[in-house]
Amino acid sequence: MEGARQPLLQLLDVCLSDPLGRHLLIENVSFTINKGDRIAIIGPSGSGKTTLLRLINRLEDPSTGSILFQDQSLKQFPVIDLRRQIVLVPQEPKLLGMTVEETLMYPLKLQKLSPTEINQRLEYWRSHLSIPDDWLERNELQLSLGQRQLITMVRALMMQPKLLLLDEPTSALDRNKALELIELLKTITTETKTAILMVNHDLGLVEEFTKQVLKLNQGQLQQ
Repeated sequence: MEGARQPLLQLLDVCLSDPLGRHLLIENVSFTINKGDRIAIIGPSGSGKTTLLRLINRLEDPSTGSILFQDQSLKQFPVIDLRRQIVLVPQEPKLLGMTVEETLMYPLKLQKLSPTEINQRLEYWRSHLSIPDDWLERNELQLSLGQRQLITMVRALMMQPKLLLLDEPTSALDRNKALELIELLKTITTETKTAILMVNHDLGLVEEFTKQVLKLNQGQLQQ
């Protein structure tokens, strides 16, 4: 498919030290994400998987090495603009005191999109992830973790990112819902060329999702 292998993001010998500089949390990590890629990160707890996503989303900056997005250093992008293009969905998302409808619309209102465009995106992705009408007025305390994960996924997809970072997006979903989400993510990468980098401990779901797997152990990529 034309354009599917265009480099989108590159990590070049990226290292991250702990706050005291005593040891490396991420050590000499290099890899490339192309447009439309589906890549999974696996590894034991504490191996640096979430930290790697945080680096790519600029919640932290590398101690050494560089991260390039569309051939430019991440540091050259205003953080707000960068996070509209590289969207992180955390494992335990928060709605920040908003209703479901408010939290879904909020990022697009900040971008000053028209109400018509916002509502079209909302209905499109709400339908694809089977978000029922009666969730829209609920707040965070009225939702399970799995429901919040789905809501945050809708919010991310509504932003039409170029790179989607998913931290254990299926951890609180039942098996059928998890498989449905994996199939939807596969379709998204094929149809929109959005790249997805997903941390997931479920090797069965990883196998369904992709053959591109990065194995991380003690902050290092394993062959």
